Amino acid sequence: MANKSPGSKRSIGWMGLQRGHRAHPFEWLVEKGIFAVSLSAILMVFLIFLFVAREALPIFLGQVNNASGQKVIAVADMDKLSPAELQAYLGLSPQQFASMDTETKRLLMEVKIEELKAVSQDQDTRVNTTSWRYLLRPHQWTGYDKPEYIWQPISEIQKYNIIPLLIGSLKATLVALLFSVPLALGAAIYVSQLANPRLREWLKPGIELLAGIPSVVLGFFALIVMASVLQSIFGYQSRLNAFVAGIALGLAIIPVVFSIAEDALTSVPRSYTQAALALGSSKWQAAWKIVLPAAIPGVFAAVVLGFGRAIGETMIVLMASGNASIVSWHMFDSTRTMTATIAAEMAEAVQGGQHYRILFMLGTLLFAVTFVSNLVGELVINRLKHKLEGKRA
Repeated sequence: MANKSPGSKRSIGWMGLQRGHRAHPFEWLVEKGIFAVSLSAILMVFLIFLFVAREALPIFLGQVNNASGQKVIAVADMDKLSPAELQAYLGLSPQQFASMDTETKRLLMEVKIEELKAVSQDQDTRVNTTSWRYLLRPHQWTGYDKPEYIWQPISEIQKYNIIPLLIGSLKATLVALLFSVPLALGAAIYVSQLANPRLREWLKPGIELLAGIPSVVLGFFALIVMASVLQSIFGYQSRLNAFVAGIALGLAIIPVVFSIAEDALTSVPRSYTQAALALGSSKWQAAWKIVLPAAIPGVFAAVVLGFGRAIGETMIVLMASGNASIVSWHMFDSTRTMTATIAAEMAEAVQGGQHYRILFMLGTLLFAVTFVSNLVGELVINRLKHKLEGKRA
């Protein structure tokens, strides 16, 4: 029998697909619906990132200047300025400028002159605190003995150094990981390898149900109960600090790390454990020395996901960290994270203003940190899999 041409095969395949659509229209609609939902979810994430990045773009490009040490313009010279120059000098929006009469603008000019005279003696008024030089590096402000990292957006001279917020986010996240990963991993090893089947049926869903506790409830528990108990045990001075926030964050990410790590450990072939037991190993030795190394890629993925969950948490750190934007790596000092800063200050920021755009810049940095951590985690996981499984033909 002669072979059919590729064209005839494609036509036969297409006809078969059409018959399948007609024979099972409901399944075809469900398939297309799932595809549309998946595509729309990816599109929504991309649009959210695009919106946040657009609002923060003037900060990244250095197009914002909040230096208030401006040249004083006399009221008599107001007519020499163009409407756009006068609007920029008075700091008005186009709608506000258009709604004011000439007399109101003259009054604002007089107020502006008094303000500029009052601040003209301070050298810090000539500093553009939204530039990257002042966002990342210390500066010796007037009245300070040495250069400092300061986040102080509500003041006569706004200071937007983000280093205290970065340190606060990392400090709370590291405490959370150090507390939660050993507990979650130990529970995963016990449930997947050591517990009897009847007990496993209760423990696994019970631990995973902890993920359903709202973060605001954990934050309230940390604020009211945990902070006082831990202060009485360790005797530190600040009641709310990175340690309290980190422990509460750890309670939030334990179910996430446990669930993924337990699935990775369970997916290891049972023949590994049986071979180890046949050679005289105990169940614990087989789980620790055989099963855990074989499941390392999945366990590492669980830790990476827990890191992303912890650094993006808002309500717990807002309620339990103390919200003090200071540069300190001591875990018993109060701290402030980027997420808590966005949540606490966004309602006070004027839309389109410098503070508003700085907060969106923090949101963009959070996106970037999460993306980079997931990317690095994926690369490490692939290398671990390649090391364990060897090269594939």
